[in-house]
Amino acid sequence: MKTSTLARLLSAVIVCGLVALGIGTASVGAAVTDYPDRPVKIVVGYGPGGTGDLTIRIIAQKLSQSLGQAFVVENRPGAGGIVASQMAQKTKPDGYTLNFIAAGNFAMTPSLFKSLPFDPIEDFDMVSLIGTFGFALIVNGKSEMHTLQSLVKQAKSKQKDFFIATVSVGSAQYLSAQMFKSMAGLDINIVPYKSSADVIRAVRAGDVDAAFETIAPLIPHVSSGDIRAIAVTEKSRFSGLPDVPTISESGLSDYAVSAWNGLAAPRGTPPEIIAKLNSAIHQAVQASDTQQQFQLLGVTAKANTPGQMTQLLRSDTDWWKHVIEAAGIPKQ
Repeated sequence: MKTSTLARLLSAVIVCGLVALGIGTASVGAAVTDYPDRPVKIVVGYGPGGTGDLTIRIIAQKLSQSLGQAFVVENRPGAGGIVASQMAQKTKPDGYTLNFIAAGNFAMTPSLFKSLPFDPIEDFDMVSLIGTFGFALIVNGKSEMHTLQSLVKQAKSKQKDFFIATVSVGSAQYLSAQMFKSMAGLDINIVPYKSSADVIRAVRAGDVDAAFETIAPLIPHVSSGDIRAIAVTEKSRFSGLPDVPTISESGLSDYAVSAWNGLAAPRGTPPEIIAKLNSAIHQAVQASDTQQQFQLLGVTAKANTPGQMTQLLRSDTDWWKHVIEAAGIPKQ
Protein backbone atom coordinates (compact mmCIF):
# COMPACT_ATOMS: atom_id res chain seq x y z
CA MET A 1 0.00 0.00 0.00
CA LYS A 2 2.77 2.35 0.89
CA THR A 3 4.64 1.40 -2.29
CA SER A 4 1.54 2.04 -4.38
CA THR A 5 0.94 5.40 -2.76
CA LEU A 6 4.57 6.41 -3.29
CA ALA A 7 4.38 5.36 -6.94
CA ARG A 8 1.25 7.47 -7.50
CA LEU A 9 2.90 10.43 -5.79
CA LEU A 10 6.01 10.17 -7.95
CA SER A 11 3.85 9.88 -11.06
CA ALA A 12 1.95 13.01 -10.08
CA VAL A 13 5.17 14.93 -9.51
CA ILE A 14 6.57 13.85 -12.88
CA VAL A 15 3.36 14.78 -14.71
CA CYS A 16 3.26 18.17 -13.02
CA GLY A 17 6.89 18.74 -13.94
CA LEU A 18 6.28 17.87 -17.57
CA VAL A 19 3.24 20.10 -17.72
CA ALA A 20 5.17 22.98 -16.20
CA LEU A 21 8.00 22.40 -18.62
CA GLY A 22 5.58 22.35 -21.50
CA ILE A 23 4.00 25.59 -20.41
CA GLY A 24 7.43 27.22 -20.01
CA THR A 25 8.58 26.05 -23.43
CA ALA A 26 5.39 27.23 -25.07
CA SER A 27 5.75 30.62 -23.39
CA VAL A 28 9.32 31.07 -24.65
CA GLY A 29 8.32 29.80 -28.09
CA ALA A 30 5.49 32.32 -28.29
CA ALA A 31 7.82 35.14 -27.26
CA VAL A 32 10.28 34.20 -30.00
CA THR A 33 7.51 33.80 -32.59
CA ASP A 34 6.12 37.23 -31.75
CA TYR A 35 9.54 38.90 -31.77
CA PRO A 36 9.74 41.81 -32.07
CA ASP A 37 6.52 43.04 -30.50
CA ARG A 38 7.95 46.40 -29.44
CA PRO A 39 10.74 48.75 -30.60
CA VAL A 40 14.31 47.43 -30.66
CA LYS A 41 17.24 49.61 -29.61
CA ILE A 42 20.58 49.48 -31.42
CA VAL A 43 23.36 51.02 -29.33
CA VAL A 44 26.11 52.68 -31.36
CA GLY A 45 29.37 53.67 -29.69
CA TYR A 46 30.14 56.46 -32.15
CA GLY A 47 28.67 59.87 -32.87
CA PRO A 48 26.10 60.53 -35.60
CA GLY A 49 27.20 61.12 -39.18
CA GLY A 50 30.14 58.74 -39.37
CA THR A 51 30.40 55.75 -41.73
CA GLY A 52 29.35 53.27 -39.04
CA ASP A 53 26.42 55.37 -37.87
CA LEU A 54 25.14 55.91 -41.41
CA THR A 55 25.39 52.25 -42.40
CA ILE A 56 23.58 50.97 -39.32
CA ARG A 57 20.80 53.52 -39.84
CA ILE A 58 20.26 52.15 -43.36
CA ILE A 59 20.06 48.61 -41.94
CA ALA A 60 17.81 49.71 -39.07
CA GLN A 61 15.32 51.16 -41.53
CA LYS A 62 15.30 47.89 -43.49
CA LEU A 63 14.80 45.85 -40.31
CA SER A 64 11.92 48.09 -39.29
CA GLN A 65 10.24 47.46 -42.64
CA SER A 66 10.74 43.69 -42.69
CA LEU A 67 10.08 42.92 -39.00
CA GLY A 68 7.28 45.41 -38.40
CA GLN A 69 8.73 47.26 -35.42
CA ALA A 70 10.94 50.33 -35.09
CA PHE A 71 14.68 49.66 -34.81
CA VAL A 72 15.95 52.78 -33.07
CA VAL A 73 19.61 53.83 -33.25
CA GLU A 74 20.95 55.30 -30.01
CA ASN A 75 24.36 56.97 -30.19
CA ARG A 76 26.47 56.53 -27.06
CA PRO A 77 29.97 57.71 -28.09
CA GLY A 78 32.86 57.30 -25.71
CA ALA A 79 36.17 55.43 -25.34
CA GLY A 80 36.15 54.17 -28.92
CA GLY A 81 32.83 52.37 -28.57
CA ILE A 82 33.62 50.70 -25.24
CA VAL A 83 31.02 52.68 -23.26
CA ALA A 84 28.16 51.64 -25.56
CA SER A 85 29.21 47.99 -25.65
CA GLN A 86 29.46 47.85 -21.86
CA MET A 87 25.95 49.26 -21.60
CA ALA A 88 24.57 46.77 -24.14
CA GLN A 89 26.32 43.85 -22.46
CA LYS A 90 24.52 44.56 -19.18
CA THR A 91 21.01 44.57 -20.68
CA LYS A 92 18.54 41.68 -20.64
CA PRO A 93 19.35 39.17 -23.43
CA ASP A 94 15.90 39.29 -25.01
CA GLY A 95 16.74 40.76 -28.43
CA TYR A 96 15.45 44.24 -27.62
CA THR A 97 18.89 45.81 -27.16
CA LEU A 98 21.47 45.14 -29.86
CA ASN A 99 25.06 46.33 -30.05
CA PHE A 100 26.63 47.83 -33.16
CA ILE A 101 30.13 46.38 -33.35
CA ALA A 102 33.16 47.21 -35.46
CA ALA A 103 36.63 45.84 -36.00
CA GLY A 104 37.92 48.81 -34.01
CA ASN A 105 35.92 48.38 -30.80
CA PHE A 106 35.81 44.56 -30.80
CA ALA A 107 38.84 43.09 -32.59
CA MET A 108 41.45 45.78 -31.85
CA THR A 109 40.62 46.96 -28.33
CA PRO A 110 41.70 43.72 -26.57
CA SER A 111 45.28 44.43 -27.69
CA LEU A 112 45.10 48.21 -27.23
CA PHE A 113 43.85 48.32 -23.64
CA LYS A 114 45.22 46.69 -20.51
CA SER A 115 41.71 45.69 -19.53
CA LEU A 116 38.16 45.92 -20.88
CA PRO A 117 34.90 45.98 -18.91
CA PHE A 118 33.60 43.15 -21.12
CA ASP A 119 34.89 40.30 -23.26
CA PRO A 120 33.93 40.84 -26.93
CA ILE A 121 33.76 37.10 -27.62
CA GLU A 122 32.48 35.65 -24.34
CA ASP A 123 29.94 38.33 -23.38
CA PHE A 124 28.12 38.66 -26.72
CA ASP A 125 26.29 36.49 -29.23
CA MET A 126 27.18 37.45 -32.78
CA VAL A 127 24.24 38.26 -35.07
CA SER A 128 25.77 39.13 -38.44
CA LEU A 129 28.26 41.09 -40.44
CA ILE A 130 26.79 44.21 -42.08
CA GLY A 131 29.56 45.43 -44.33
CA THR A 132 33.28 45.59 -45.00
CA PHE A 133 35.40 48.54 -45.99
CA GLY A 134 38.99 49.47 -46.57
CA PHE A 135 41.02 52.65 -46.61
CA ALA A 136 42.86 54.66 -49.20
CA LEU A 137 46.45 55.85 -49.20
CA ILE A 138 46.20 59.43 -50.43
CA VAL A 139 48.40 62.40 -51.34
CA ASN A 140 47.83 66.00 -52.36
CA GLY A 141 46.49 66.33 -55.89
CA LYS A 142 49.56 68.35 -56.91
CA SER A 143 52.03 65.84 -55.46
CA GLU A 144 54.66 64.28 -57.70
CA MET A 145 53.82 60.90 -56.16
CA HIS A 146 51.49 59.01 -58.50
CA THR A 147 52.23 55.41 -57.58
CA LEU A 148 53.03 53.40 -54.49
CA GLN A 149 56.57 52.89 -55.74
CA SER A 150 57.17 56.63 -56.07
CA LEU A 151 55.71 57.23 -52.62
CA VAL A 152 57.95 54.59 -51.03
CA LYS A 153 60.97 56.00 -52.87
CA GLN A 154 60.31 59.51 -51.56
CA ALA A 155 59.58 58.21 -48.05
CA LYS A 156 62.92 56.38 -47.96
CA SER A 157 64.65 59.53 -49.20
CA LYS A 158 63.06 61.86 -46.62
CA GLN A 159 62.85 59.31 -43.77
CA LYS A 160 61.83 61.15 -40.56
CA ASP A 161 60.87 64.18 -42.63
CA PHE A 162 58.14 62.15 -44.34
CA PHE A 163 54.77 62.38 -42.57
CA ILE A 164 51.69 60.18 -42.93
CA ALA A 165 48.46 61.37 -41.30
CA THR A 166 45.70 59.22 -39.81
CA VAL A 167 42.95 59.65 -37.27
CA SER A 168 43.69 58.84 -33.63
CA VAL A 169 46.17 56.30 -32.28
CA GLY A 170 44.59 52.86 -32.20
CA SER A 171 42.20 53.49 -35.08
CA ALA A 172 42.14 51.08 -38.02
CA GLN A 173 43.63 53.85 -40.17
CA TYR A 174 46.49 54.33 -37.73
CA LEU A 175 47.19 50.61 -37.58
CA SER A 176 47.00 50.41 -41.38
CA ALA A 177 49.70 53.07 -41.59
CA GLN A 178 51.84 51.30 -38.98
CA MET A 179 51.53 48.04 -40.90
CA PHE A 180 52.49 49.80 -44.14
CA LYS A 181 55.48 51.45 -42.48
CA SER A 182 56.70 48.12 -41.14
CA MET A 183 56.18 46.08 -44.32
CA ALA A 184 57.73 48.72 -46.59
CA GLY A 185 60.74 49.09 -44.28
CA LEU A 186 60.23 52.81 -43.76
CA ASP A 187 61.57 55.09 -41.02
CA ILE A 188 58.89 57.77 -41.17
CA ASN A 189 56.53 59.62 -38.84
CA ILE A 190 52.84 58.75 -38.47
CA VAL A 191 50.87 61.73 -37.22
CA PRO A 192 47.47 61.17 -35.55
CA TYR A 193 44.72 63.76 -35.99
CA LYS A 194 41.42 64.08 -34.15
CA SER A 195 39.09 63.54 -37.11
CA SER A 196 38.86 62.57 -40.77
CA ALA A 197 38.15 66.20 -41.63
CA ASP A 198 41.44 67.20 -39.96
CA VAL A 199 43.33 64.54 -41.92
CA ILE A 200 41.87 65.69 -45.23
CA ARG A 201 42.66 69.33 -44.43
CA ALA A 202 46.26 68.39 -43.60
CA VAL A 203 46.69 66.59 -46.95
CA ARG A 204 45.10 69.42 -48.94
CA ALA A 205 47.22 72.03 -47.15
CA GLY A 206 50.44 70.08 -47.69
CA ASP A 207 51.07 69.76 -43.96
CA VAL A 208 51.71 66.03 -44.44
CA ASP A 209 53.01 63.97 -47.33
CA ALA A 210 50.30 61.30 -47.34
CA ALA A 211 47.47 59.81 -45.28
CA PHE A 212 45.40 56.70 -44.70
CA GLU A 213 41.70 57.47 -44.56
CA THR A 214 38.27 55.91 -45.06
CA ILE A 215 37.09 56.19 -48.64
CA ALA A 216 33.69 57.86 -48.27
CA PRO A 217 34.83 61.37 -47.25
CA LEU A 218 37.60 61.25 -49.87
CA ILE A 219 35.52 60.66 -52.98
CA PRO A 220 34.48 64.30 -53.65
CA HIS A 221 38.07 65.48 -53.10
CA VAL A 222 39.43 62.77 -55.40
CA SER A 223 36.81 63.68 -58.02
CA SER A 224 37.78 67.37 -57.84
CA GLY A 225 41.49 66.57 -58.13
CA ASP A 226 42.38 68.12 -54.78
CA ILE A 227 43.44 64.69 -53.51
CA ARG A 228 44.95 61.73 -55.34
CA ALA A 229 44.29 58.16 -54.24
CA ILE A 230 47.50 56.15 -54.66
CA ALA A 231 46.13 52.77 -53.56
CA VAL A 232 43.47 51.06 -51.45
CA THR A 233 44.11 48.69 -48.56
CA GLU A 234 41.72 45.79 -49.21
CA LYS A 235 42.57 42.64 -51.18
CA SER A 236 40.35 43.76 -54.07
CA ARG A 237 39.84 47.13 -55.69
CA PHE A 238 36.95 49.24 -54.47
CA SER A 239 34.21 49.39 -57.10
CA GLY A 240 33.70 53.11 -56.49
CA LEU A 241 37.36 53.80 -57.41
CA PRO A 242 37.97 51.14 -60.08
CA ASP A 243 41.14 52.75 -61.44
CA VAL A 244 42.89 52.83 -58.06
CA PRO A 245 45.02 49.69 -57.48
CA THR A 246 45.38 47.85 -54.20
CA ILE A 247 48.54 48.16 -52.13
CA SER A 248 49.03 44.44 -52.67
CA GLU A 249 49.04 44.63 -56.46
CA SER A 250 51.21 47.76 -56.28
CA GLY A 251 54.17 45.95 -54.74
CA LEU A 252 53.45 44.92 -51.13
CA SER A 253 51.93 41.55 -52.02
CA ASP A 254 51.16 40.47 -48.43
CA TYR A 255 49.50 43.73 -47.44
CA ALA A 256 45.72 43.69 -46.95
CA VAL A 257 43.62 45.59 -44.42
CA SER A 258 39.87 45.43 -44.25
CA ALA A 259 37.63 46.68 -41.46
CA TRP A 260 34.03 45.67 -40.81
CA ASN A 261 30.81 46.55 -39.05
CA GLY A 262 28.23 44.17 -37.61
CA LEU A 263 25.60 43.49 -34.98
CA ALA A 264 25.79 41.53 -31.72
CA ALA A 265 23.44 40.81 -28.84
CA PRO A 266 24.08 40.22 -25.13
CA ARG A 267 25.16 36.62 -24.41
CA GLY A 268 22.17 34.37 -23.77
CA THR A 269 19.84 35.87 -26.37
CA PRO A 270 17.54 33.08 -27.66
CA PRO A 271 19.07 31.51 -30.79
CA GLU A 272 15.70 31.73 -32.56
CA ILE A 273 15.81 35.52 -32.19
CA ILE A 274 19.41 35.61 -33.42
CA ALA A 275 18.36 33.54 -36.45
CA LYS A 276 15.39 35.83 -37.18
CA LEU A 277 17.59 38.93 -37.06
CA ASN A 278 20.27 37.26 -39.17
CA SER A 279 17.74 36.37 -41.87
CA ALA A 280 16.40 39.94 -41.91
CA ILE A 281 19.92 41.37 -42.20
CA HIS A 282 20.71 39.08 -45.14
CA GLN A 283 17.58 40.38 -46.84
CA ALA A 284 18.55 43.97 -46.06
CA VAL A 285 22.10 43.83 -47.45
CA GLN A 286 20.97 42.05 -50.61
CA ALA A 287 18.61 44.90 -51.51
CA SER A 288 19.94 46.90 -54.45
CA ASP A 289 19.24 50.26 -52.80
CA THR A 290 21.18 49.18 -49.69
CA GLN A 291 24.15 48.19 -51.82
CA GLN A 292 24.04 51.50 -53.69
CA GLN A 293 23.84 53.56 -50.49
CA PHE A 294 26.65 51.58 -48.91
CA GLN A 295 28.86 52.06 -51.96
CA LEU A 296 28.47 55.82 -51.66
CA LEU A 297 29.84 55.42 -48.12
CA GLY A 298 32.78 53.35 -49.33
CA VAL A 299 31.33 50.18 -47.80
CA THR A 300 30.53 46.81 -49.36
CA ALA A 301 27.21 45.52 -47.98
CA LYS A 302 27.72 41.96 -46.77
CA ALA A 303 26.19 39.54 -44.26
CA ASN A 304 27.29 36.21 -42.81
CA THR A 305 26.11 33.61 -40.28
CA PRO A 306 26.50 34.05 -36.51
CA GLY A 307 29.12 31.29 -36.54
CA GLN A 308 31.06 32.94 -39.35
CA MET A 309 30.86 36.28 -37.54
CA THR A 310 32.29 34.69 -34.40
CA GLN A 311 35.13 33.15 -36.40
CA LEU A 312 35.84 36.48 -38.12
CA LEU A 313 36.05 38.21 -34.74
CA ARG A 314 38.40 35.54 -33.36
CA SER A 315 40.73 35.60 -36.37
CA ASP A 316 40.76 39.41 -36.59
CA THR A 317 41.48 39.72 -32.87
CA ASP A 318 44.53 37.46 -33.27
CA TRP A 319 45.65 39.27 -36.42
CA TRP A 320 45.40 42.78 -34.97
CA LYS A 321 47.22 41.58 -31.86
CA HIS A 322 50.14 40.64 -34.09
CA VAL A 323 50.02 43.99 -35.95
CA ILE A 324 49.84 46.02 -32.72
CA GLU A 325 52.70 44.11 -31.09
CA ALA A 326 54.86 44.36 -34.24
CA ALA A 327 54.24 48.13 -34.34
CA GLY A 328 55.27 48.44 -30.67
CA ILE A 329 52.09 50.27 -29.66
CA PRO A 330 51.85 50.29 -25.84
CA LYS A 331 48.59 49.33 -24.17
CA GLN A 332 46.54 52.18 -22.77
